[in-house]
Amino acid sequence: MEREDLLKRISIDPRVCAGKAVIRGTRIWGSLILDNLAAGTPEREILEAYPYLTHEDILACLAYAAEMTRERVIPIRTEPTR
Repeated sequence: MEREDLLKRISIDPRVCAGKAVIRGTRIWGSLILDNLAAGTPEREILEAYPYLTHEDILACLAYAAEMTRERVIPIRTEPTR
């Protein structure tokens, strides 16, 4: 699936979840899926918890996150090198 097609699965509407990026047709925040993936939750468990989501929805969250990192800098505290 092409990146553009994946990004069509993400919706931002000020009337839905206060304008947070969600998986189209749901109220599932993309950030919720990304937080779970970052915490090491296997995709299988996420799909079991949200059976109406698909593998492509998870890929769409990753594609959206990649786009967001291209558009702005998020400061991350670094440890001094020794």
